[in-house]
Order: sequence, then C-alpha cells, then structure tokens
Amino acid sequence: MSHPSPRAAAAHLLDQVLGEHRLLSDLLAAGALGQLAPPDRARAQRLVTQTLRALERSDKILAKHLRKPPPLTVQNILRLGTVELCMGGDAHGIVNECVALTGASKRFAKLKGLVNAVLRKVAAAGPAEWAILRVPHLPKWLRAPLSEAYGPKTVAGFEAAHFAGAPLDLTPRGDAAALAEAVGGTVLPTGSVRLAEAGQVSALPGFETGDWWVQDAAAALPARLLAAQPGETVLDMCAAPGGKTLQLASAGAEVTALDISDARMARLRENLARTGLGAALVIGDALTHEGRYDAILLDAPCSATGTIRRHPDLPHARDGSEIGDLIGLQAAMLDRALGLLKPGGRLVYCTCSLLPDEGECQIEEALARHSGLRVDAEATALPGVDPDWRTEEGGFRLRPDFWAERGGMDGFYMALLRM
Repeated sequence: MSHPSPRAAAAHLLDQVLGEHRLLSDLLAAGALGQLAPPDRARAQRLVTQTLRALERSDKILAKHLRKPPPLTVQNILRLGTVELCMGGDAHGIVNECVALTGASKRFAKLKGLVNAVLRKVAAAGPAEWAILRVPHLPKWLRAPLSEAYGPKTVAGFEAAHFAGAPLDLTPRGDAAALAEAVGGTVLPTGSVRLAEAGQVSALPGFETGDWWVQDAAAALPARLLAAQPGETVLDMCAAPGGKTLQLASAGAEVTALDISDARMARLRENLARTGLGAALVIGDALTHEGRYDAILLDAPCSATGTIRRHPDLPHARDGSEIGDLIGLQAAMLDRALGLLKPGGRLVYCTCSLLPDEGECQIEEALARHSGLRVDAEATALPGVDPDWRTEEGGFRLRPDFWAERGGMDGFYMALLRM
C-alpha cells in the first residue's frame, strides 16, 4: 500500500483545519500523519504550519490569478504551492506535485490545468510580491480585544512573533548547559534550552534516556513559580499533556496528575515512562475531585491564544465564541482548587491566554470572592525573569513579543496564591 507524500498529507490537514475547523493538535493525536515516516511527518507538519501562518499572504498573491476561489481542496493545494514557491522552494518539483495532487482527485482532476497555470505565474512573480506584503494580521475576533487590552503597536509585535514561528524549547532534568551543548542549543535566562532548528525531536541526544522534555520556556515557569519541594503532596489539576507534571515530579514532589481526558493523558504516560519519573494519574473532573494538597498547579482550560506562534491553526479553527464559557469554568476551577488546599497551602493559577479576562481579571475577582486570599508577589523573583513581566496584582504576564531577538515565547498569565 502506497503512503501519501508529505505535501499530500499537508493538503489534507489544511482541508480539515480550514474546512471543518478542527485543531491540528487533535488531528495529529488521532494519527493523521501515522502513515508517514518520522522525517516525512515533520515535513508535512512544517508545510501545514508555514501555510497557515502565511495564509493572508498566499491568498493575496493568488487573488491576482483567480477570477473566483476554486473548491477548498484545490485552493489549499494552491496555498501550499504558493507558500513554498515564495519561500524559495524548487519551482519545478513544487508545481509538478501540486498538479499531480489535483489530478489524482476524480472530483478536481479537471482543474489541474488551472493549478499548473496559476502556480507557474506565482513562481515567476510571487517571491517579489511576497517580500513587500504586510505581516499577516490576526482575525478580527481576536485582534479587536487584544488591541483594546494592549494597543495596536503591541499587537503588531504579537503578529510578527506569530509569523516568525517558534523554535523548540526543552526543559532539562539536569544541567541546562550540558544539555545545550549536547543538542546544539542555547540556555535561556529562565533555564530552558532553545534550539532554532530541531529536526526530528526523537532523534535528539537524550531523548531515549529521558534527559529532557519539550516545553515552551513560558510554559515551564508556572511549575517554577510553585516551587514544589521534595515530599510535598502536589496536584497538577489539568495535567495533560504533562510537561508541568514532569517538572513537579522531577522536584521530588508526590504528584497527582488529574485530567478529564484519558486520550490526552496518553502522552503523559509515555513521557513518565521515558523519563523514569513517577506520578499518580487520575482521570476525572477537576470540579468534583476530592483530596487535600500542600500545593496545586491549575493550568486552566482557556482560549490558548498565547500559543498561536506554535499553533497557527487556532485562529482558523476557532472564532472566540467559547471564551465566555471558558471564563466561567476557570472561575469555578479556581474556587474548587482553593478548597483542596491544606491550611497554609499555595496555588499557582495560569492560562496560556493573552486575554486579560482569562488571567489578571480572574485573579482580581478571586481576591474579591475569598477573604484572606492573597497574591504572593515576592515569589515572582525567579532567575531570568524580567521585572517588566510582573503585573499590578502580583502575577506574571508573558507575551509572544518578549525575547523577540531570541525567538519569542508563548503568551501566558500566572500568579501564586496563598490563603
């Protein structure tokens, strides 16, 4: 049985994201690229993310050569080809395979002549046009509230970071400098190791021996803020996919990793086995969970708008309609988490969102609801943390445009609470 090419797989994934509004992470978890060898999987995923980041540019260039948009599948083949051509790809190979992909479909074979003609025109004029087009904008449903919160100039910085994409960050179990030397990366101020070009992750030194795990530098800070101690009972309240659980377990804490999705916990099980770390895994609803803990890390379900530089499918797969419900769920989870703390316990609340309603506002409202609750602002004095990241209520606000010269970071909000 023949396997699809990386380009064919990428075109199919674009159909799913842009036509059915499915998240790329869900598609990949369901095995969408399972028929491909690891290097081809990496290439297919790279083609998809590059095309999604540059969708505005590719559509602008294609509009000059199309009287009307073709069917979505053909349009996505054209988008893939346009992005590759404008980013310096080999014109002959790209055009030929895009024509072949179109011709392989009974429904769209009659449009292969159109694909050939359009992409040859793009190959000739597209790269010069590409170079002068603006950085792609976020969709209006997200750009408007972000501009209100941060101002248009800052949002333009977000968009530049999103378009540039994200390097690969690793959280080391041991010495960061030694890991950086082994994998050819650099040590970031907060202790993560960053690789500009990672290639196949599972082929990197130390993968098989569990010396590290993939985790954006911003996502590694909530566990460092919680500062779990050996022997403490710690609940990772929404644990999957598990990077923070691994950090807490590596610190020597007795960790309970709780998540409602058994499927999402599969990756955490794999990483625990690979690293040799231990945690009690519980599949269940955080709102009904019982127990008493010295410390809790609540990475609450959110809009994930802080992760667009790594997940460019998100603005196309979502429209913001779910945010109101998420804000209510975050408040309920925060209240429940506070009730699970032992006397004198501490809790880190965090979200990978750029929207203040899912971050700063949640903490301000929680302080109003709970007498005696306070933010431990002194805990934010962590190595490598810029004082400008601290917020009025005593938490951290991380943004994609921070560390721009180093490749940026995910957007995150976090605060350490004590009763």
